[in-house]
Amino acid sequence: MRVLVVEDEVKMGSLLRRGLQEDGHAADVARTADDALWMAAAVDYDAIVLDVMLPGRDGFEVCRELRERGVWAPVLMLTARTAVEDRISGLDAGADDYLPKPFAFGELLARLRALVRRGAPERPPVLEAGGLRLDPSTHQVWRGVTEIELSTKEFALLETFMRRPGQVLSRYQLLEHAWDIGYENKSNLVDVYVRYLREKVDRPFGVASLETVRGAGYRLRTEAS
Repeated sequence: MRVLVVEDEVKMGSLLRRGLQEDGHAADVARTADDALWMAAAVDYDAIVLDVMLPGRDGFEVCRELRERGVWAPVLMLTARTAVEDRISGLDAGADDYLPKPFAFGELLARLRALVRRGAPERPPVLEAGGLRLDPSTHQVWRGVTEIELSTKEFALLETFMRRPGQVLSRYQLLEHAWDIGYENKSNLVDVYVRYLREKVDRPFGVASLETVRGAGYRLRTEAS
């Protein structure tokens, strides 16, 4: 998934971004409320990690304004405040979950996975499409009973496909979800990684689940052919 981290503390923001990337996700960091608002509007993030204590407008105000602007990505709020009233304020502002500091990074990842699943009823813990199964929590992929080893970026790209089975995804959409803001918009990067995926999840099994849609992008067939 692609995550926006809104955190004004440079060290904490860097730690969160690095941890998310090491777990195979794409992560961007916004350090101010204004940056968070324009970035969330410009990119279709799968989730937003939002710190309450921001300079100027706090996280409650940012969350409220995101919802007013029609940004509905799941929001996980982080705060050192432990009062029940603060948790209520965050949830009432439109947040989907609340995690007090200090926290275990593994719990943050688990909460993000739960939020992404909760965003749509068809998102089960283990994704199944095109004859493939993918478990986001364990980073495992299978075709039938055979487990397939993927790199973190191959896994992120396949997860993007499997969360949208049957949909035609443009190269830009795939870049948006599987790579972070540090990557230039180079369509051949997607082509290269789709080829890597085909070599691992399709060709050894004699199937063609990743389909090229000429002039539009790629699609994961709901049934492998």
